[in-house]
Amino acid sequence: MNDLVDDPEQPSRNVTEPLRRAIGERYLTYALSTIMHRALPDARDGLKPVHRRILYAMRELRLGSGGGFRKSAKISGDVMGNYHPHGDAAIYDAMARLAQDFNVRYPLVDGQGNFGNIDGDNPAASRYTEARLTIVAEALLEGLNEDAVDFRENYDGTLSEPVVLPAQFPNLLANGSSGIAVGMATNIPPHNISELIDACQHLIKTPNAQDETLLNYVPGPDFPTGGIIVEPKESIAEAYRTGRGSFRLRCKWEKEDLGRGQWQIVVTEIPYQVQKSKLVERIAELIQTKKVPILADIRDESADDVRMVLEPKSKNVDPDVLMGMLFRNSDLEIRFSLNMNVLIDGVTPKVCSMKEVLRAFLDFRRDVLVRRSEHRVEKIDHRLEVLEGLIIAFLNLDRVIDIIRYDEDPKPALMREDWGKDHVRATSEADYISPVAVASSDDHGLSEVQAEAILNMRLRSLRRLEEMELVAERDKLMEERAGLQDLLTSEDLQWKAISDQLRDVKKAFGKDYEGGARRTAFAEAGQIEEVPLEAMIEREPITVVCSQMGWIRAMTGHIDLTRELKFKDGDGPRFIFHAETTDRLLLLGSNGRFFTISAANLPGGRGMGEPVRIMVDLPNEADIVDLFIHRPDGKLLLASSAGDGFIVPESEVLAQTKAGKQVLNVRSDVRAKVCKPVNGDAVAVVGENRKVLVFAIDELPEMNRGKGVRLQKYKDGGLSDATTFTLADGLSWHDPAGRTRTESDLAEWTGKRAGTGRMAPRGFPRDNTFT
Repeated sequence: MNDLVDDPEQPSRNVTEPLRRAIGERYLTYALSTIMHRALPDARDGLKPVHRRILYAMRELRLGSGGGFRKSAKISGDVMGNYHPHGDAAIYDAMARLAQDFNVRYPLVDGQGNFGNIDGDNPAASRYTEARLTIVAEALLEGLNEDAVDFRENYDGTLSEPVVLPAQFPNLLANGSSGIAVGMATNIPPHNISELIDACQHLIKTPNAQDETLLNYVPGPDFPTGGIIVEPKESIAEAYRTGRGSFRLRCKWEKEDLGRGQWQIVVTEIPYQVQKSKLVERIAELIQTKKVPILADIRDESADDVRMVLEPKSKNVDPDVLMGMLFRNSDLEIRFSLNMNVLIDGVTPKVCSMKEVLRAFLDFRRDVLVRRSEHRVEKIDHRLEVLEGLIIAFLNLDRVIDIIRYDEDPKPALMREDWGKDHVRATSEADYISPVAVASSDDHGLSEVQAEAILNMRLRSLRRLEEMELVAERDKLMEERAGLQDLLTSEDLQWKAISDQLRDVKKAFGKDYEGGARRTAFAEAGQIEEVPLEAMIEREPITVVCSQMGWIRAMTGHIDLTRELKFKDGDGPRFIFHAETTDRLLLLGSNGRFFTISAANLPGGRGMGEPVRIMVDLPNEADIVDLFIHRPDGKLLLASSAGDGFIVPESEVLAQTKAGKQVLNVRSDVRAKVCKPVNGDAVAVVGENRKVLVFAIDELPEMNRGKGVRLQKYKDGGLSDATTFTLADGLSWHDPAGRTRTESDLAEWTGKRAGTGRMAPRGFPRDNTFT
């Protein structure tokens, strides 16, 4: 072996080439293989190779729609061993999908056993299920024995398989397809066969028809799970014209009256390729997180059909508003994309319009018709040759019997015998003379095929009635052959024959076929308006309680604010106030960020509540400065510990996300300190040095965000508190004994903004706060 390797005359196994070219060539080979043999369907029969091989293998196993079932393991094994050298699990998955009536508009496999369901459950193992072909699949396979399509060798050269199936209907659009190749993908929704055939008939009559006119026959996809398409007609027309677009698809629902003013919504059809179990989980999550507060509960009462029950929180809820919220937040409405990227003639990938796809199908049907007709002509020629020989035998029966009886080798003798013109009586009215007859017209002998047929003829056929039947059969075949010859030479007759075939297919799989009627309806989408929170929530009184450690809850009703409540060990009350479920709460953190909390989303008051940091993204190092009810037209006075502040409208501090909204800018050790509603015409500020300053509120700017301006100047320390009030009414505070004191003469403390102020009046609280 070493001598063989070291032999300089042996060719080297090492090949040197640039890395770029080596990788490029190999990747291109892989990409072409993926595009042509795995991911993209053929425009002619609408199948990928794995599906085509599954159907052909089932045909070879004689699993017709009227026969028995075979184990799926046997089918996938035959497909893998004979035609598709890939994993049996992948083959079984592909076959199982062809049997799922919720995935395929016209199932091609009739499954017996558990083949999965709309909830997303997987099929049972292949050893537990059985399958056979459906009549729809047989319509795709019809003509394979009549040379309708080309065959090629299988992967190991031991068998042959069809390159494409002689589909009788446009399966690509009827059942749709999806796949991801290298650098390209396809996604085609299913359609209704009757509508597709009507569009084909229109293209046959008007080959140059406009793309828009096809919408008169095919208004849009027809999904196996039904639903309602709410896409505008203009968008549908553009999608079909360009081969790219999308369709908005909604569930089908109805309002079910329960009596006494109560009602519920029942969803009977869900969008295509949406798993019902995950949809129910998603809606349950919306209820739990109170993203749709007007929805109380969801129940899945489905059996063989779909029945999802949605219970509103109140009978006063508008059903359209509720469904609009669910359309926005769940898969009760989806957008199904269209990308008609297919293989034209099984070779060239192209994004096609619907007209181009139907045109490719019709041209393919014409090729199939011509090939089947030519094959039939060959069969007729062979049979006519046989019939000619049999008729000669009947006219010369005694001589034929003598040859067969006495000749040692009767076949050559029959072929050598000169039968003369005795058979003219039988063929004088015929316009057809077989090529064999023409070739042997000089010696009037029989061909090998004729002699073989005579020798194989049974004795019981030697009766006058049989001769008459042969002549009648010959005349009938000659009439059929003449019609086929006319068909092969006339393009108009070919298209008429194709039109008749399509008409028969429509009759077989149209409205009278089980599931043949259109399932997906059309409707106007309508505008889903942004609904105010108050319209979605039933207004109820609550008492908001937030502890010092940030645990928040909502007590039912307006309770006594002085009532003693339970808190965790080491915790106590911080904020407690009356509110309603329709209110929005504003929370200011010491980092200057505002957070918005819906009062309807607060946990109940039976326990200790939940940490507010779970509901909003308040950092652990930030404290809660204030928590209060949002006033749409109100304004706030904001101030930092450094003594900077400004006025901000409350409408500008509302946050749309858990992350909140930065309003007061603070840096390093500076923290948000004060958040007070603006009431009055003056501002009072007190510092940690107990100096008080009063100035006009007009001196403060109104801003949406920023650091603000200096409120009071400090040598040491910072801001303790600030408030707004009406100067004419005086400044009030609570003294240490809890009594309210009011200072009317504030001239001593009044000055300009950013001043140092004067020492607080006698009796001012020791904690340096106004409230």
